[in-house]
Amino acid sequence: MLTFKLLDNPKEITALVKTINRNTSEEVLEQRISEMLSQNYECIEMFLDKELIGCSGLWYQTRHYSGRCVEPDHVVVLEEFRGKGYGKNLIDECILHAQNKGHRVAELNSYIADNKAHKFWEKLGFYKLGYHYQKKIEL
Repeated sequence: MLTFKLLDNPKEITALVKTINRNTSEEVLEQRISEMLSQNYECIEMFLDKELIGCSGLWYQTRHYSGRCVEPDHVVVLEEFRGKGYGKNLIDECILHAQNKGHRVAELNSYIADNKAHKFWEKLGFYKLGYHYQKKIEL
């Protein structure tokens, strides 16, 4: 069964986030995530049965050109669970969570060379503004 919850302990996702931040120690990642949680940041964890298989950070802000928006950040799904729809499930949950908080737009950044990520985001309805993505969220 697929379930989601808001992160309450940075240690829970440190090893997972390390898979996309190989050059940063788990200790530093845990410290940074703790600090991020004191800012306009949340993280949604995704579990298959009781196994943590993915997470996505969410930054909240208001921008002059888009209003209240959310930025998915460090979206991670364990490699063995990729290509099976779990990433879409995670982002759908993030969008619903942000929508319930009154945010109208989702935006993110994607590395230029990461063509697989570009295809993933575009398949989910995000579109390019240069190399910056945006998706309108209907209230």
